[in-house]
Amino acid sequence: MTKSALLDRFPILSIEITKNNTNYKSVPEILNFFKTKIEEDELAKYIATFNHYEHTQSIEGSEIQEGMLDAQNIIFCFGKKLSNAKVLAVRPRSIGISEYQDKFIVSLMEAPMVPMTDKMEAWVKELSK
Repeated sequence: MTKSALLDRFPILSIEITKNNTNYKSVPEILNFFKTKIEEDELAKYIATFNHYEHTQSIEGSEIQEGMLDAQNIIFCFGKKLSNAKVLAVRPRSIGISEYQDKFIVSLMEAPMVPMTDKMEAWVKELSK
């Protein structure tokens, strides 16, 4: 996975997975994979799936990157503790999946707790053959 800073301040992990390097054929299939991982995890709670592509496409004057075929987020939370009110600003978690003709791009923002970031990164790596 590649680490970068989106807009010079948001710590993002992302990976490009070519379609011939995964058994998954669509964004909904990958979303189902993540939903299963979330439901199997004792600390995680599935919240929702958000079709970002459909939402953006429905707004007059919106822009979608050329070549992008789909873009959705799975939203969930690792809720081991609420140590203070400010932690709510970085929760819940989201993993984004975008589809192109020949690849998927999966991205997520690092979690404040390193073990949770490590867990999400491990899930993403399971998508590759």
